[in-house]
Amino acid sequence: MVERADSFRALLQNALTVQTTLLGQRQNEETRRLTEASLAQNEDVKKISAWAAILFAPTLVGTIYGMNFDHMPELHWLLGYPLALLLMLVTSLRLYLVFKHRRWL
Repeated sequence: MVERADSFRALLQNALTVQTTLLGQRQNEETRRLTEASLAQNEDVKKISAWAAILFAPTLVGTIYGMNFDHMPELHWLLGYPLALLLMLVTSLRLYLVFKHRRWL
């Protein structure tokens, strides 16, 4: 009886070891999948942040020029408006190139 109980105990211990190993493998696979999803999500956040920064620069310049100020030297200058547009374009292009170089876009 004692030998039979010992063999059942060993068999049960082996079965539990196999179950624990299989559970560990499943958890490792799930962790790997979650890590890959997190990395993909990080890439999306980078792209969204880069485009938000690119669009923020012309918005900032445009909102300043959209205010009703009368004492801004650029408003009465013939090239003030084209300069503001050029500033918006150059700033956006520069940000685009920086983010493209850093592989955010």
